[in-house]
Amino acid sequence: MTTAHVDQDPALGEAFPETLFTRALAQCAATGRSLTALRREVLAAFAASTRPLKAYEIVERLSTPTRRISPISVYRSLDFLIELGIVHRLATQNAFVVCDHDHAQDETLVFMICQCCGDVDEAVLPGVTRSLAATVEAHGFRSRGHSIELQGECEDCRSATSLTGRGG
Repeated sequence: MTTAHVDQDPALGEAFPETLFTRALAQCAATGRSLTALRREVLAAFAASTRPLKAYEIVERLSTPTRRISPISVYRSLDFLIELGIVHRLATQNAFVVCDHDHAQDETLVFMICQCCGDVDEAVLPGVTRSLAATVEAHGFRSRGHSIELQGECEDCRSATSLTGRGG
């Protein structure tokens, strides 16, 4: 897809943060794949959300009274976006989140999931990546990716809690 497609449908351009849309297009161009209409719609659902989304939430957001999106189509779009490195799956939440980092596919990621507000932050752990690489090599195992999910409270929620605790 080119920028001309966005010009044809202004709502698509407004729904995407510029960097997310640009990254998706660049990844498609680099892999010789295309960002179909449904894939764009799924990506737009993420762009319009401030929290991780479950597949069935995306189905509901994209479906209309005259057009029902099938869950399998959304899952296929999610798999595509995961392959491109645009979206990650949060196993503990059975949800998906946009990746706003530029990292290699074999790097270990840590997702810090706030149990208060639902915010998810992502970081790369180079030291853990090296250690895991050595471990899997020693065992003859081939890893297809690795991530760590931490549950807790983000800084904003901790600050709000401590302020509320002082005031009351």
